[in-house]
Amino acid sequence: MPSSNLDWDINGSVGVVTFNRPEARNALTWDMYDALVAACETAEAAGDVRVLIIRGAGGAFAAGTDISQFREFADGEAGVAYERRLDAVIDRIEQMSIPTIAEVDGPAVGGGCAIAVACDFRLCSDRASFGVPVARTLGNCLSMANMARMVDLLGVAVTKDLLLSGRLMDAYEAQQRGLATLVLPVDQLGSETVKIAAELSVRAPSTIQATKAMLLRLRDHRRPPAGSADDILRACYGSADFKEGVSAFLEGRKPHFWGV
Repeated sequence: MPSSNLDWDINGSVGVVTFNRPEARNALTWDMYDALVAACETAEAAGDVRVLIIRGAGGAFAAGTDISQFREFADGEAGVAYERRLDAVIDRIEQMSIPTIAEVDGPAVGGGCAIAVACDFRLCSDRASFGVPVARTLGNCLSMANMARMVDLLGVAVTKDLLLSGRLMDAYEAQQRGLATLVLPVDQLGSETVKIAAELSVRAPSTIQATKAMLLRLRDHRRPPAGSADDILRACYGSADFKEGVSAFLEGRKPHFWGV
């Protein structure tokens, strides 16, 4: 894998990706995103890998994209390019022909939340949390595809609640809302994930592949074409609010949003 902050292992029929940047709560660099895609490719190419687990080290799943990378954004067009690149990563996870499990301990925020949502199962510790708090931090927005994934799982009302308020959803609310597949004490999460992965690894690949392929076709029928929200992304990422949000985050202060 091309990133020193992502570990890759194969344990029998189970591939395991571990985000390993705990000092930054596993905030994701582009090297880490690229390494995640490479791990997906490796897992599918290895005919003996039947399940993929994605997890984070150090008590966090992933705290979203590393915000320092947004310093380089000159205008809204950079935001469009960023969201397209992120969409390609998330879509690669969603298109996996084998079952995918997000083992979520701690925060799954922003891009980390999008990765977890794209997985087939979300097995969570009791200290897991989910959300995209950009309304109170950066002032940017989700792509149409990632918003559609949240709506598919949570419905319009809950998606609006999370995105407009910027709050995080704890593990038990996530389970109630249908986002968390299972919630466990933190000391049981790893062993239960291994157990469930082992069970999935002996299920019929023909059924799994057919089911996932049909669900992807249903998804494609419901979603608008790529690029249909580029004007919205361009305006949001090109705003003074977004520039203020990035500066405030990196300077460790609260942002002052003005609506421009």
